[in-house]
Amino acid sequence: MPPSLLPVGPTALLAEVADAGQALSLALFARAAAVPALEVVPAAATVLFDGLAGPDDVAAVHRLVADWSPAVRVAEGDLVELPTTYDGADLDDVAERWGTDRDGVVARHAGTTFVAAFCGFAPGFAYLDGLPADLAVPRLDTPRTRVPAGSVGLAGAWCGVYPTGSPGGWRLLGRTDAVLWDPARAGDREGRGRGPALLAPGTPVRFVPA
Repeated sequence: MPPSLLPVGPTALLAEVADAGQALSLALFARAAAVPALEVVPAAATVLFDGLAGPDDVAAVHRLVADWSPAVRVAEGDLVELPTTYDGADLDDVAERWGTDRDGVVARHAGTTFVAAFCGFAPGFAYLDGLPADLAVPRLDTPRTRVPAGSVGLAGAWCGVYPTGSPGGWRLLGRTDAVLWDPARAGDREGRGRGPALLAPGTPVRFVPA
Protein backbone atom coordinates (compact mmCIF):
# COMPACT_ATOMS: atom_id res chain seq x y z
CA MET A 1 0.00 0.00 0.00
CA PRO A 2 1.30 3.48 -0.81
CA PRO A 3 1.79 5.90 2.09
CA SER A 4 -1.23 7.84 3.26
CA LEU A 5 -1.32 11.49 2.20
CA LEU A 6 -2.92 14.00 4.55
CA PRO A 7 -3.81 17.57 3.57
CA VAL A 8 -1.95 20.25 5.55
CA GLY A 9 -3.75 23.47 4.78
CA PRO A 10 -4.61 24.43 1.20
CA THR A 11 -1.13 24.07 -0.33
CA ALA A 12 0.55 21.05 1.28
CA LEU A 13 0.35 17.28 1.70
CA LEU A 14 1.98 15.12 4.38
CA ALA A 15 3.04 11.56 3.55
CA GLU A 16 3.29 9.17 6.51
CA VAL A 17 5.88 6.38 6.19
CA ALA A 18 7.42 3.78 8.48
CA ASP A 19 10.72 5.39 9.44
CA ALA A 20 13.42 7.93 8.61
CA GLY A 21 14.96 5.70 5.94
CA GLN A 22 11.69 5.49 4.03
CA ALA A 23 11.11 9.23 4.46
CA LEU A 24 14.50 10.03 2.95
CA SER A 25 13.96 7.54 0.12
CA LEU A 26 10.58 9.06 -0.76
CA ALA A 27 11.88 12.62 -0.57
CA LEU A 28 14.83 11.94 -2.87
CA PHE A 29 12.62 9.95 -5.25
CA ALA A 30 10.17 12.86 -5.41
CA ARG A 31 12.88 15.43 -6.03
CA ALA A 32 14.43 13.33 -8.79
CA ALA A 33 11.00 13.11 -10.43
CA ALA A 34 10.62 16.94 -10.30
CA VAL A 35 7.56 16.80 -8.07
CA PRO A 36 5.58 20.07 -8.39
CA ALA A 37 6.19 21.22 -4.82
CA LEU A 38 8.24 24.19 -3.70
CA GLU A 39 9.48 22.29 -0.62
CA VAL A 40 10.02 18.56 -0.05
CA VAL A 41 10.90 18.07 3.62
CA PRO A 42 11.72 14.60 5.04
CA ALA A 43 11.46 14.00 8.79
CA ALA A 44 11.62 11.01 11.14
CA ALA A 45 8.58 9.26 9.60
CA THR A 46 6.93 11.80 7.27
CA VAL A 47 7.57 13.82 4.12
CA LEU A 48 5.99 17.25 3.67
CA PHE A 49 5.16 18.40 0.14
CA ASP A 50 4.60 22.13 0.48
CA GLY A 51 3.84 24.90 -2.00
CA LEU A 52 1.41 23.00 -4.22
CA ALA A 53 -0.27 25.40 -6.65
CA GLY A 54 -3.62 23.67 -7.04
CA PRO A 55 -5.56 20.44 -7.69
CA ASP A 56 -3.28 19.37 -10.55
CA ASP A 57 -0.22 19.54 -8.31
CA VAL A 58 -2.02 17.63 -5.58
CA ALA A 59 -2.98 14.92 -8.06
CA ALA A 60 0.61 14.76 -9.32
CA VAL A 61 1.91 14.14 -5.79
CA HIS A 62 -0.63 11.37 -5.29
CA ARG A 63 0.48 9.69 -8.53
CA LEU A 64 4.16 10.04 -7.66
CA VAL A 65 3.75 8.60 -4.16
CA ALA A 66 1.78 5.68 -5.60
CA ASP A 67 4.70 4.92 -7.93
CA TRP A 68 7.28 4.96 -5.11
CA SER A 69 8.35 1.80 -3.32
CA PRO A 70 10.13 1.55 0.07
CA ALA A 71 12.64 -0.65 -1.76
CA VAL A 72 13.76 2.32 -3.90
CA ARG A 73 17.47 2.80 -3.19
CA VAL A 74 18.36 6.17 -1.70
CA ALA A 75 20.51 8.21 -4.08
CA GLU A 76 23.99 8.89 -2.75
CA GLY A 77 25.55 12.33 -2.89
CA ASP A 78 29.19 13.23 -2.46
CA LEU A 79 30.73 11.88 0.73
CA VAL A 80 31.46 14.57 3.32
CA GLU A 81 34.36 13.85 5.65
CA LEU A 82 34.42 15.76 8.93
CA PRO A 83 37.81 16.02 10.68
CA THR A 84 36.99 15.39 14.33
CA THR A 85 38.89 15.78 17.58
CA TYR A 86 37.61 13.10 19.95
CA ASP A 87 37.80 14.81 23.33
CA GLY A 88 34.12 15.10 24.24
CA ALA A 89 32.87 15.35 27.79
CA ASP A 90 30.86 12.12 27.46
CA LEU A 91 33.47 10.00 25.70
CA ASP A 92 34.21 7.90 28.80
CA ASP A 93 30.50 7.48 29.54
CA VAL A 94 29.83 6.23 26.00
CA ALA A 95 32.85 3.92 26.22
CA GLU A 96 31.41 2.34 29.38
CA ARG A 97 27.99 1.91 27.76
CA TRP A 98 29.59 0.31 24.71
CA GLY A 99 31.80 -1.96 26.79
CA THR A 100 35.03 -0.56 25.39
CA ASP A 101 37.54 2.24 25.94
CA ARG A 102 38.03 5.65 24.31
CA ASP A 103 39.93 4.16 21.38
CA GLY A 104 37.15 1.66 20.86
CA VAL A 105 34.53 4.43 20.69
CA VAL A 106 36.62 6.36 18.18
CA ALA A 107 37.17 3.27 16.04
CA ARG A 108 33.47 2.37 15.96
CA HIS A 109 32.26 5.91 15.39
CA ALA A 110 34.86 6.81 12.75
CA GLY A 111 34.34 3.45 11.07
CA THR A 112 30.63 4.13 10.48
CA THR A 113 29.34 5.71 7.29
CA PHE A 114 26.37 7.82 8.33
CA VAL A 115 23.65 9.27 6.09
CA ALA A 116 21.92 12.58 6.77
CA ALA A 117 18.29 11.49 7.11
CA PHE A 118 16.68 14.88 7.77
CA CYS A 119 17.40 18.28 9.26
CA GLY A 120 15.82 19.94 12.28
CA PHE A 121 16.35 21.55 15.69
CA ALA A 122 18.54 24.32 14.21
CA PRO A 123 19.58 25.39 10.68
CA GLY A 124 22.21 22.95 9.47
CA PHE A 125 21.59 20.32 12.17
CA ALA A 126 21.33 16.95 10.43
CA TYR A 127 20.10 13.78 12.07
CA LEU A 128 22.67 11.22 10.94
CA ASP A 129 21.51 7.62 10.57
CA GLY A 130 23.81 4.60 10.56
CA LEU A 131 24.70 3.73 14.14
CA PRO A 132 23.66 0.14 14.99
CA ALA A 133 20.69 -0.06 17.35
CA ASP A 134 22.73 -1.86 19.99
CA LEU A 135 25.01 1.19 20.28
CA ALA A 136 22.15 3.62 20.97
CA VAL A 137 22.70 5.80 24.06
CA PRO A 138 20.13 7.85 26.00
CA ARG A 139 20.11 11.61 26.10
CA LEU A 140 21.42 13.28 29.22
CA ASP A 141 18.94 13.39 32.09
CA THR A 142 19.64 17.12 32.41
CA PRO A 143 20.58 18.96 29.19
CA ARG A 144 23.59 21.26 29.19
CA THR A 145 22.74 24.95 29.11
CA ARG A 146 25.23 25.48 26.28
CA VAL A 147 26.92 23.11 23.86
CA PRO A 148 29.68 24.68 21.71
CA ALA A 149 29.31 24.91 17.94
CA GLY A 150 30.90 21.94 16.17
CA SER A 151 30.23 19.49 19.00
CA VAL A 152 29.67 15.92 17.79
CA GLY A 153 27.11 14.02 19.83
CA LEU A 154 24.90 10.96 20.10
CA ALA A 155 21.26 10.60 21.18
CA GLY A 156 19.54 7.28 20.79
CA ALA A 157 20.90 5.81 17.56
CA TRP A 158 21.29 9.26 15.99
CA CYS A 159 24.53 11.17 15.55
CA GLY A 160 24.60 14.94 15.08
CA VAL A 161 26.84 17.99 14.95
CA TYR A 162 25.75 21.24 16.60
CA PRO A 163 25.99 23.99 13.94
CA THR A 164 25.90 26.78 16.53
CA GLY A 165 26.24 27.06 20.29
CA SER A 166 22.98 26.11 21.98
CA PRO A 167 21.49 24.13 24.85
CA GLY A 168 21.51 20.38 24.26
CA GLY A 169 21.24 16.97 25.82
CA TRP A 170 23.22 14.81 23.40
CA ARG A 171 26.23 12.86 24.68
CA LEU A 172 29.34 14.55 23.32
CA LEU A 173 32.12 12.58 21.65
CA GLY A 174 34.22 15.40 20.22
CA ARG A 175 34.25 18.45 17.97
CA THR A 176 34.79 19.51 14.37
CA ASP A 177 35.60 22.87 12.77
CA ALA A 178 33.38 22.19 9.74
CA VAL A 179 30.85 24.92 8.90
CA LEU A 180 27.50 23.16 9.01
CA TRP A 181 25.35 26.11 7.93
CA ASP A 182 26.37 28.85 5.50
CA PRO A 183 23.57 30.89 3.86
CA ALA A 184 26.05 32.05 1.20
CA ARG A 185 26.54 28.49 -0.12
CA ALA A 186 24.53 28.07 -3.30
CA GLY A 187 22.35 25.11 -4.25
CA ASP A 188 19.07 24.46 -6.04
CA ARG A 189 15.79 22.72 -5.27
CA GLU A 190 16.89 19.53 -7.08
CA GLY A 191 19.81 19.21 -4.69
CA ARG A 192 22.57 20.17 -7.13
CA GLY A 193 25.32 22.04 -5.32
CA ARG A 194 26.03 21.77 -1.62
CA GLY A 195 23.58 24.49 -0.54
CA PRO A 196 23.51 26.27 2.83
CA ALA A 197 23.35 22.99 4.78
CA LEU A 198 26.61 21.06 4.49
CA LEU A 199 24.82 17.85 5.49
CA ALA A 200 21.63 18.02 3.44
CA PRO A 201 19.33 14.96 3.51
CA GLY A 202 20.87 12.09 1.58
CA THR A 203 24.48 13.14 2.21
CA PRO A 204 26.83 10.31 3.28
CA VAL A 205 29.08 11.37 6.16
CA ARG A 206 32.26 10.01 7.72
CA PHE A 207 34.02 11.32 10.82
CA VAL A 208 37.81 11.33 10.43
CA PRO A 209 39.94 11.46 13.60
CA ALA A 210 41.98 14.67 13.53
